[in-house]
Amino acid sequence: MSSGAEAQAQIDRVLRGAIEVGEVPGVVALAATTDGPVYEGAFGVRALGAGPAMTLDTVFRIFSMTKAITCVAAMQLVEEGKLSLDAPVPAIDPALATPQVLDGFDAAGAPVLRPAVRPITLKHLMTHTAGFTYEYWNPDTLRYLEASGAPHMMSGKLAALQRPLNFDPGERWEYGINIDWVGRIVEAVSGRSLDDYLRDHIFTPLGIADTGFVPTPEQHARQASAHQRQADGSLVRQPLPPPSVPEFYGGGGGLRSTGPDYLRFLRMLMHGGSLDGARILKPETVVLMNQNQIGDLPAGIMKSAIPEVSNDVDFFPGAPVRWGLGYMLNLEPGPNGRRAGTVSWAGVGNLYYWVDPVRRVTGVIMTQILPFADPAAVRLYGRFERGVYALAEAR
Repeated sequence: MSSGAEAQAQIDRVLRGAIEVGEVPGVVALAATTDGPVYEGAFGVRALGAGPAMTLDTVFRIFSMTKAITCVAAMQLVEEGKLSLDAPVPAIDPALATPQVLDGFDAAGAPVLRPAVRPITLKHLMTHTAGFTYEYWNPDTLRYLEASGAPHMMSGKLAALQRPLNFDPGERWEYGINIDWVGRIVEAVSGRSLDDYLRDHIFTPLGIADTGFVPTPEQHARQASAHQRQADGSLVRQPLPPPSVPEFYGGGGGLRSTGPDYLRFLRMLMHGGSLDGARILKPETVVLMNQNQIGDLPAGIMKSAIPEVSNDVDFFPGAPVRWGLGYMLNLEPGPNGRRAGTVSWAGVGNLYYWVDPVRRVTGVIMTQILPFADPAAVRLYGRFERGVYALAEAR
């Protein structure tokens, strides 16, 4: 067996082994170099105890892997001069035009709000420095939603976006609903729904056909079920909700996609904004997206406020990470092969991707497990990444 074939077989063994010991119910993983796709594999089942077998065309809720796609759409509008990274964002909603900061709670438990000291910019939103947060990692936001009766983000309701900032724009990094607002801005500036805009300006040019906000009945039939990790380590399948049209297209987490589709998107980024003759972004735009855009602000560490949705998050303990225009940035080499300068992120259902512009390697691994940052899934992601770099070295 050639060294390349052995490296591929080793990745197969890693992924299949995780299924056999019950760490994940099913997994799809793909990787590419500048030469093209170098690995694809599907193991396990779409739904524990019910099947069918996991396949490469299985449809996943990709959650926050949506964010990079929405940010590419926004950067297309920046290239066209329709949006600016550093000017105040379009005043499409009071939450953006006259933002309020949550300054605590009074003696009766009512939220105390004050005006933000500076306007929100598109760069603030794209780097999670605007002040918007998620209730899953911020107990004050969770308390605000409970006090105000506002819906949670998972509800898909437009009112879920109507929340104050937790700090003034530009003051610090905290992961939040920012890219949902970017999606709303893309809609307002382009005059198109986000679903239509992404299809016409990103998906169709790239030959991506199985990605969108509302699955067709045929795509729904190929969808993987969610699974909840229990305290004893076992997994319990969650019922698959029927297809529905949300109140808004969530640019921060609403897409469904497949492994092959998402790999084409990642390959476009790795190739500097184009793939197979379709140019999506200028090369210099991708370079800008991949640079540190938050200076010395620490990023990437998230403390859980709702343990059934997410564990504590710190993918590179002790190593500094920053944020580009849409994703996390490693300032140092990672433990599994990625070079400094690699960008990456994830979806709350334990889906992960990375693009290494130095070594020219990209990969994606997909499961459907809650809570986020599941230790078994993160460990599998690391072993997959290590296997992909061994494969790239062998070719």
